[in-house]
Amino acid sequence: MSAAHDTGGAPAAATQNACKACMPLGACMAYRGVEGAVPFLHGPQGCATYMRRFLIGHFREPVDIACSSFSEETAIFGGAADIHTGLANVTRAYHPAMIGIATTCLAETIGDDMTMMLHQHAEKTEEGNAPLVVAAATPSYSGTHADGFHAAVCALVNALAESGACGEAADVVCFTNLVSPADLRYLKDILADFGLSYVLLPDYSETLDRPTAGEYEKIPKGGVPIDAIRGAGSARASITFGAAFRPGQHPGTALLDKCGVPARSMGLPVGIRASDLFLRHLEELSGRATPEKHTAERGRLIDTYVDAHKYLYGRRAVVYGEEDLVVGIASFLDEIGVVPVVCASGGRSGGMAQALSGTTAMQRGGIQVLEDSDFVDIGEAAEAAKADLLIGNSRGVGLARRLDIPLVRVGMPVHDRIGAQRIQHLGYRGTQSLCDRIVNALIARDQERSEPGYMTM
Repeated sequence: MSAAHDTGGAPAAATQNACKACMPLGACMAYRGVEGAVPFLHGPQGCATYMRRFLIGHFREPVDIACSSFSEETAIFGGAADIHTGLANVTRAYHPAMIGIATTCLAETIGDDMTMMLHQHAEKTEEGNAPLVVAAATPSYSGTHADGFHAAVCALVNALAESGACGEAADVVCFTNLVSPADLRYLKDILADFGLSYVLLPDYSETLDRPTAGEYEKIPKGGVPIDAIRGAGSARASITFGAAFRPGQHPGTALLDKCGVPARSMGLPVGIRASDLFLRHLEELSGRATPEKHTAERGRLIDTYVDAHKYLYGRRAVVYGEEDLVVGIASFLDEIGVVPVVCASGGRSGGMAQALSGTTAMQRGGIQVLEDSDFVDIGEAAEAAKADLLIGNSRGVGLARRLDIPLVRVGMPVHDRIGAQRIQHLGYRGTQSLCDRIVNALIARDQERSEPGYMTM
């Protein structure tokens, strides 16, 4: 069901404490996953400042985002001159291999024709001196940071992927969705263990969680090489993580339509069922059985499920954040006996409820789905559902305090803790970490509420 604030029967006129961030933010994150790329916002300076501050607070890394710096004059006459000047400045200062453009609300509202402006810029630029330029339309009134991320990934595929590209074709292209750098590194380990050559798109595992360098790097090392994106058009198959894409934002479909690469799609591999499905895909693509180390990880995870069952069964959780992450975590909770009584997102793809339909709790009518929601909606639903636990980003801190229940931090943003870039969600290992954190949060809360207290459980 869609959410509406209760204001005496009439929908609220404004969102209060949104359960999402701006579309260009997700696009900037995706562009940081390309080797030698600089994100560039076509819009006002304030937008770029917000994106930088948001990403720095979450990843604890310096993040440069260029900007065309709209003025009042630009808003009236258009941003062609600002685009040309901005791209020339970035090229001179950074020498990037690629500039990834994300448009802001103002640029889209005044109707700037990005295709025409980039054509004009190319005509003014000396041949051989210009980096690649890829652009995605990402006005925030059209979607969330997750939508912006997917729009940028699709723009990369549509602009760069080529059928029959030179070099050896990859076995698989993995479109990873909005996950942590630690998740990306783990995914690369899994793919390598199956002996698969791969393209991870995007890959910000090093650019947004990098070792300390002796000198500041304007463009950090790492990211998927541009030639690898070109070569993705010759891959044997693609796997896309996600179940709640808006029309035109499914990267696997984009690669299939452009280059004919067979597309496989599944939800985020959180929990045993989804992780099993992911490894079955890899077995089919590689012709190999699952390596013993992953079988052992699965066994340890099952053992944890058994150990934790008495603390988890029947607990009631509210899950919020990016739609695909909410679906993945809700499916995992369903495995361990926790009821995801409220599943909420600021997204409005329309696919979240359908993706949740396979869970036992949904089939029993035990999940309230809130799309296009904010924390007023989520708070009202959580209170009515008598939730024991919140699972989501840092924006739920106030709600957790008001309801006096624990918050397990996942997704974006996590601004009030260190290590957000190393939170694992995916596969047996990520699920193990998540399960431990949930159980321990509930045990800690029970200890706090116990008048005599106790030392063992």
